Amino acid sequence: MELLNLAAGGTVTGTLAMPGSKSLSNRALLLAAFCAEPTRLANVLDADDIRHMRSAFAALDVSVRQDGEELLVQGPWQPQSPAQPIFLGNAGTAMRPLTAALALIPGSFELTGEPRMYERPIGDLVDALRQLGADIQYLGEEGYPPLRINGKRLAGGTVKVRGDLSSQFLSALLMAAPLCEGEVRIEVEGELVSKPYVELTLGLMARFGVVAERPDEHSFVIAAGSQYQSPGQYFVEGDASSASYFAAAGAIAGDVTIKGLFKGMLQGDVDFVDALEKMGAQVEWGEHQVRVRKGALKGIDLDANAIPDAAMTLATTALFAEGETCIRNIYNWRLKETDRLHAMATELRKVGAEVEEGRDFIRVSKGNAIRYAEIDTYNDHRMAMCFALLALGESAMGIRDPKCTAKTFPDFFERFAAIRQGI
Repeated sequence: MELLNLAAGGTVTGTLAMPGSKSLSNRALLLAAFCAEPTRLANVLDADDIRHMRSAFAALDVSVRQDGEELLVQGPWQPQSPAQPIFLGNAGTAMRPLTAALALIPGSFELTGEPRMYERPIGDLVDALRQLGADIQYLGEEGYPPLRINGKRLAGGTVKVRGDLSSQFLSALLMAAPLCEGEVRIEVEGELVSKPYVELTLGLMARFGVVAERPDEHSFVIAAGSQYQSPGQYFVEGDASSASYFAAAGAIAGDVTIKGLFKGMLQGDVDFVDALEKMGAQVEWGEHQVRVRKGALKGIDLDANAIPDAAMTLATTALFAEGETCIRNIYNWRLKETDRLHAMATELRKVGAEVEEGRDFIRVSKGNAIRYAEIDTYNDHRMAMCFALLALGESAMGIRDPKCTAKTFPDFFERFAAIRQGI
């Protein structure tokens, strides 16, 4: 396995723009395909998750073509049954919404992926779709991919879905609901995790002409006859989750300006910058950018359910802070590309940190950190990028399988190196 050794120390300085959001890129591709008119998508992320969605579209004979720096998506959503299974790697942002979108349209489809995908639960989404009358079969372990979907037109109705596992289940239902012929009412049981990702979905749906009614905080109604309308062109926001590594680098060791981040973005992970400011970083917001400068960092106690992806970056940033940092309400870390709670605790201990791993929290203090270690990344892009930050301390850091960042940020290490000075 490839090992990337990052030299220790130095400062960071520079200005950079973020690639398009993974979550928005795949959602926008799907909603554009639901429209009768063509849609031009700009700033779409070019990374593994989006490539899996695009390859799925190609297999389904859904038209997406490159037009300069934009993608031109031509609906309406009339996927053809492919002769071969559709391979989606470990792209949850493709597997979950495609399961719903294909269940509600005539055809026969098989969705497969990498071994880790077969460990990522999808049973609550399948159960919800079955309440509407969907015909979905498990080809392996009950409750997990791979899946065979016998798609058909469905009337709609009321569906209940648990809210405490993954917001992607609810997002998938919301996006696909207008494909039903009648009204769809979605009732969320229990606490809804990762609420900003649901708001992101609802905001994007509205940009494509479908507004969900919200009778109460646990219910969503998609009216009968709701149809997606192309906005003509849509610019994908810069990835706020990916920006977290560079914002943290500025807070730890210098002065970084990130273009494309702004208050009021659809992505909840932009609130990560507020967490850095709470830790002691110097933060200055501009109209379409944010500047983050080094400060005297201190540990914080944070309910991070609203920023689950970016919150991982706090766990490594904590090793540059005085005192203890506790990141709470993050059980859904365990359902991601790997069990991120366990992986994070394991690798932090390697570098000398004091760590307590709970069912849905992690408590971190720097202890004897930071010492050199070869960090296992578990084929998880965010593990690799989070631990790169530790090289900003007094010890070099080894990152195993650095190319796993291809999932969302293929040139991350090149861009990280470009802002480092004096090493």
